[in-house]
Amino acid sequence: MARILCCGIVTLDVINHVPHYPAEDEELRATAHERRNGGNAANTARVLAQHGYEVTLASTVADDAHGDWLLDELTRAGVNTRHCLRLSGATPTSYIMLNKHNGSRTIVHYRDLDELPASEIQQAIDERFDWLHFEGRNVMALGKALMRRPPDRQQHISIEAEKPRDGLESLFPFADIVMLSRPWAEAAGHDHPRSLLQALAQQYPQQRFTCTWGQDGAWFCDPGSDPTHVPALPVSRVVDSIGAGDCFNAGLIHALSTGRTLEDAVHYATALAAKKISQQGIDDLLPLTK
Repeated sequence: MARILCCGIVTLDVINHVPHYPAEDEELRATAHERRNGGNAANTARVLAQHGYEVTLASTVADDAHGDWLLDELTRAGVNTRHCLRLSGATPTSYIMLNKHNGSRTIVHYRDLDELPASEIQQAIDERFDWLHFEGRNVMALGKALMRRPPDRQQHISIEAEKPRDGLESLFPFADIVMLSRPWAEAAGHDHPRSLLQALAQQYPQQRFTCTWGQDGAWFCDPGSDPTHVPALPVSRVVDSIGAGDCFNAGLIHALSTGRTLEDAVHYATALAAKKISQQGIDDLLPLTK
């Protein structure tokens, strides 16, 4: 199977399960409390490892006890961490309220740790990976590393654009596929994924795009084709939406790396995200019949 590099962040997720979203100044008792290994790239890497891939994560990890635990959890999940750089500082932490009423998650994220420098990203992508997946962050360093990539290197590249960041669109020409989110689309001035994908298809005619839209499913666009909608699969109850987008991205990479069309890949990714939101956490997502 393909050898995959995921480059982005790994975080400590501190999760409080609450019966409802609290009102301002309300005192609320959590019904459960847990910690998880989180972060977009780390979650995507873990789900790809479940699919049987040889997956490596490139990230910075704090040189503290939480960092030790995160690396141990990634290793347990089958993710290679040889390109994780230990730095002095505090582990990036997401404090999450998981609403038992509807499965929504509210996140307060604290980060005081440097990103991977371009030289470390370059060292990672110089290896013979078949697929390179990047969180759309640390834009300048990532751009420098991608510009130095050998032009004859036969690799698939995907870029996730979840949050608006200065200069992020300058990375799109490097990618075979760009994975967009609703917050990114709305920050770009689009209230519907169709208009966003139409605009991007004109600007970047060689790239493929997907855009997730929560309970309304996902849209995708192949070069030279109109945007197409794939509805979200119904679930009996939304249990936990933490990491659903990361699972969608992992499903997309898996399906495309096995030769499926983009449409088939989006259907698979949508089914994987539906499985995820119907359960706690991202372990044991397989088997998936879609």
